[in-house]
Amino acid sequence: MDRDLLVDLTELSFADASLMVDLAMVARRLRQAGSRMTLRGAQPHIKRLVEMVGLDRLPGVAAEWGALA
Repeated sequence: MDRDLLVDLTELSFADASLMVDLAMVARRLRQAGSRMTLRGAQPHIKRLVEMVGLDRLPGVAAEWGALA
């Protein structure tokens, strides 16, 4: 059964490269299983990190930043 993953980053106040690598690995596994990952609600500095490393541009990854970012 295909299932998509929603990652709510609303409450996240700190992130570094290790989290970005972990999320990229999860996105890869989901993509291989035919699923997608959506990132949602990041604070501005977290959004900048995600965009800087290109996590939001990976195949199978979508970003819905909303009002916080």
